[in-house]
Amino acid sequence: MAQPLMPHATASWLVDNTALSFEQIAEFCGLHILEVQAIADDTATTKLTGRDPVRAHELTLEEIEKGQNDPDYRLKMSKGPEQIRRTKGPRYTPVSKRADKPDGIAWIIRNHPEISDGAIGKLIGTTRTTIAAIRDRSHWNIANIVPKDPVTLGLTSQRELDAAVAKAAKAAGIEAPVDTRLEGDREALLEQLRAEREAASRETTPGVEYDRDTLFKS
Repeated sequence: MAQPLMPHATASWLVDNTALSFEQIAEFCGLHILEVQAIADDTATTKLTGRDPVRAHELTLEEIEKGQNDPDYRLKMSKGPEQIRRTKGPRYTPVSKRADKPDGIAWIIRNHPEISDGAIGKLIGTTRTTIAAIRDRSHWNIANIVPKDPVTLGLTSQRELDAAVAKAAKAAGIEAPVDTRLEGDREALLEQLRAEREAASRETTPGVEYDRDTLFKS
């Protein structure tokens, strides 16, 4: 089954913005249910920034509605619309957003240095001269440029950005980025959550407590 590009970030968004069960979110994102529990309880080692799967064309609002109405419903990944192939020429950007371009360029340079200036130009709709000025910090307004996600700024779509990242990674001979922010402590986190649940269960279950050494003594 296909999974979201960034499963942990997607799970975080679904926990915060929907009434889906942890089981539904875990299955859709390809995670263990205890990982989703950790994200919901904010016990994850790194605070995750949610990634909207609807905006990324990975899930529809209709699918979310079906899942919320039926706890047994399994969410289906959306194929999303075919990426629109743009004709040659610069991307049109509304006047109100043009001042945000340097922030979007700076974000890509900082977070995805493998993307070429030409690819950045197509994504943002800017010139190589502007990109180079931001790279070497000679831009006239460099003191006021703050790296910001170009998708959030409305300068490009998540699908186009993901495609550019994957293409650049392939050209550079490196693996496409994956969501690994919880990977290092996953087993420790799961073990901790299991221990906490077992402890809570023992506290709420009446009965006689047994000493392990006595119980299994031969």
